[in-house]
Amino acid sequence: MENDGDFPIIVAQDGPLKGQRWALTHTLMIGRDPTCDIQLQDRQVSRFHARVTLSSEGVAIEDLGSKNGTNHNGTELSAPVMLQDGDLFGIALAQQFVFLTSDATMPLAEGGLRAGRLLMDQKSRQVWVNQQQLVPPLSAQQFKLLWMLYERQGQVVGRSDLVSVVWGEEQMAGVSDQALDALIRRLRDRLAVLDPSHQFINTVRGHGLRLDNPPHGE
Repeated sequence: MENDGDFPIIVAQDGPLKGQRWALTHTLMIGRDPTCDIQLQDRQVSRFHARVTLSSEGVAIEDLGSKNGTNHNGTELSAPVMLQDGDLFGIALAQQFVFLTSDATMPLAEGGLRAGRLLMDQKSRQVWVNQQQLVPPLSAQQFKLLWMLYERQGQVVGRSDLVSVVWGEEQMAGVSDQALDALIRRLRDRLAVLDPSHQFINTVRGHGLRLDNPPHGE
């Protein structure tokens, strides 16, 4: 298994290989056969199931005529597609992967303000909780709200500021407290799927919301 920050990488998400990563220094074969670069010992997986190819044009994923298929961002592959930063692809229903243009794309810093159980990347609009990617991605409104709290984590952000960022200044006058509360509730529910033991978004009565993002492992 490779790990080189100068190359695009594949990170295993849900499935038996979860947490493992491979640098795309060469074409990677995925399948059940022992000669595959990424081996998946699952009956749903074909011997030579899919191939990830690095070329001058970028990185492509293609299904190799597998019995149970390969999906890209939730759509079954019928032809090779070029991978974009943050794309998800699945091998049958056995294993999910995320493609990142470099190791730096995944914000797993050990120190600094943003090193916590919850990690975000604005460019790819991806969210990780306890190093597990949140799938499917948050809605645009949910991401905007969480990103504002993330940038100011530890600080209390006023409700009017949140409404302005999420809905825009032109529409904020028509946004009710109930609409904001409903958005917050849905966002809390999404985060709780990966970490039910901790409430990241705290309400500070009379003031606003604050993100409580403890270090990973605590």
